[in-house]
Parts: sequence; C-alpha cells; structure tokens
Amino acid sequence: MIVTLSQGAEVDSVRRELAGLGLWVSSVERSQKGDVHIVVGRGSTAVDPSLIEKVRGVSSVSAPSSAHPLVDAHTASVDVGGYKIGPETPALIAGPCSVESEDQILRIARAIAPHGVRFLRGGAFKPRTSPYAFQGHGRQALSWLRRAADATGMKVVTEVLSEQDVGAVAEHADLLQIGSRNMHNYALLKAVGRTTKPVLLKRSMAATVEEWLLAGEYLLNHGSRSVLFCERGIRTFDDTTRNLLDLGAVALLAHVHGLPVVVDPSHATGRRDLVRPLARAAFAAGAAAVMVEVHDDPAHAESDGPQALSPSDLASIAKSAFSSEAA
Repeated sequence: MIVTLSQGAEVDSVRRELAGLGLWVSSVERSQKGDVHIVVGRGSTAVDPSLIEKVRGVSSVSAPSSAHPLVDAHTASVDVGGYKIGPETPALIAGPCSVESEDQILRIARAIAPHGVRFLRGGAFKPRTSPYAFQGHGRQALSWLRRAADATGMKVVTEVLSEQDVGAVAEHADLLQIGSRNMHNYALLKAVGRTTKPVLLKRSMAATVEEWLLAGEYLLNHGSRSVLFCERGIRTFDDTTRNLLDLGAVALLAHVHGLPVVVDPSHATGRRDLVRPLARAAFAAGAAAVMVEVHDDPAHAESDGPQALSPSDLASIAKSAFSSEAA
C-alpha cells in the first residue's frame, strides 16, 4: 500500500497517525516532482483505505490488486459431505498416520467416533523422507478407510500424492488432502481442483502465507468448490519440537482473510504431550478444526508413533478443545 501525502504535509505527523492505525512504515519515497509517498509494510494491520484517507496530510491511498481473488471471496464455513466446518461449527479430524490394515482402521474408527470425531483421517499413500520407510498400502487402503468411515458414520480425509491417483482418491474420499511436500506441485493442484471436491491444503514447511494462499487459488481456479487451509508447522532453526506451529498465521487467515483453517498440532510438534494445549490454542486463535493423529498401539505404529495419541487421550482433547471454543 502506498500513501501519497498532500503538498506541505508533515511526514512525521502522518507517520504517527499511521502507526496509531496499526500500520508499519516500510519507507518514505520522494519523487523528482517533490511528491512524498509512504510505503506501508506487509506486516501491518488490515485497515480500510477510507480511514487512511481521513488522516490529515494524506492526499490518496493506492493498493495493488489481490493476487488471489477467489481465495478472498471464499467463505469462512464449508460443507464437507453434509458436515459443516467453520467458526460456529468446530470439527475434530482424527485417525492414524497410516492405514496399516483393514482391521486396524476399523478398530480405531470405532474407538474415536464416540468422542465427536466426524472426519476419519488416514494415509493410504505415504510420502516419506526415506525411500526405505513404510510407504502405505496404496489403493486397497482407500477401500479399507472408506468402509471404516461408513461403518462408524464418519467422512474420509486422505492425501493424494500423484496425478495418477487423483481419480481413485476422489472416489473414496470426502475431503482430499494436499500434503506439505506437494503444496507447490501445481500440476497436482490443477488435477485435484478438477475433481471439484473440497480440499484440505497443508502449508508447505517452508512456505510464506502468500504462497499458501496462492496454492489455494490454484485449487479454486481449477474447480475446487472449497479449500480448508491446514497449518501443520513450519521449519525453523530450533529442533526442540519437530516443527514450529505458526498460530499467528492461523489468526491471520481466520480473522483477517475470513478463511476456514485447520491446525495439525501432531505434525507441528511431534510430541503427544503438547497436542492437547496446542489444540486449545488453535481454537482460541480461530481455527475451524483440529486434526490429530490417533493410534491404539503407538509402539508398533508403522509411522509417527511418538506423536500419536491413544483413543483415551482423544477423549480429553476433544472435551478441552470444544469447551475452549465454546468459552
């Protein structure tokens, strides 16, 4: 945003007024004709330009057009398979990191459904850092996941890894997940968008908020009827936790952009002892849903056992998260 000053205006006075509105001044530029322009920094509070124009000494305000108009027009609540996810209807998404067997996913689904979980998550295709780690059971796991969800009255959330699997995943899932590693995979975003299904878009571990929003724009531009933006932690210099949960981005997307946000505290920290407090913090920041990993035998989980909650842990997190939202 650029604020152009009137002739003879006191720059310092205008700067103070802008600071009072919550705006950071990035720089003050002067043209050859003597015009003074104040450049407002990107980290500023969202302020109606008409309020800035009322500041004494301001001649005009100009702002660049949005790079993501479809995201800007997106609603704060979405419908996924008949269930609403939004500020007034918070949701809990839960399930194992990997779908390990048909018995396992049905057993876990039956254990978590009574706690108010309406969305069953589980990976059929697993993008692992090591090529030797468990990669998932693929398409047969999609059928196991679908049957388990249907048997317990839940909807399916699962990741699609490649363009060639989009059709199969869309056939079985109510909410298609784009994982962190694929947020920048624009060919995949286009293919998933063409299914027209709702999408859970995970933020890449090194993505800016603007890049995340533009990935959502890709999905909407190619046909997705709705996108849920999932904050799953970003990479930093500190290895105390697996990643860093960016609650500032959660609040920004929820309260400034008016978007439905999902928070994944399991991947954000990699520590099950931090999942419950961060789930509460996520709802307090404006999240519409929390997604957590649950396993009934974490010691023998094929992936991410150390961060998985047990079904009994989920009872506590569900109660605390929803009571926090209600408060």
